[in-house]
Amino acid sequence: MNDLERKQKIEEFGNAYYLLCDTIRDFPREMWDYRPDQGQWSIHEILVHLADSEVSGYVRYRKAIAEPGSAVIAYDQEAWVNELNYRSHNANDAMELFRWLRVMSYSLLRTLPEGAFQNTINHPEHGIMTLDDLIVSYVTHVKKHLEQMGRVYENWRNRIK
Repeated sequence: MNDLERKQKIEEFGNAYYLLCDTIRDFPREMWDYRPDQGQWSIHEILVHLADSEVSGYVRYRKAIAEPGSAVIAYDQEAWVNELNYRSHNANDAMELFRWLRVMSYSLLRTLPEGAFQNTINHPEHGIMTLDDLIVSYVTHVKKHLEQMGRVYENWRNRIK
């Protein structure tokens, strides 16, 4: 990734919270707990998942920067949704946590020298990842879940027609 591409990706990373807010604004609050099917997540659960995922990201970026080559842990997202009872978590608190963690990471990433983006972590499922890879991964992750929320909403709308 060249410097211009990286700066654009970091800005996209930094704007994720606002994109999330713009997206959920279209979804009536009364449908946030709707699950399209058994084993599929509700919008509420996706929001809590994004916050938990952001906690992992926050640590992973810092491990890559301060302790290059370090191993990081993975987690079973399905187990977390079910065993941590995401439905009982406050979605607004989850969004606020996501916002603060993303702001902190965005502020840090913007200050790094170019060489730091080649620092790596060792992810148990994805292998060796550079800091550049991590940024792309977390940008893509949010987009994927925004699309998922859109599908949940469309399923809900079709169901109530």
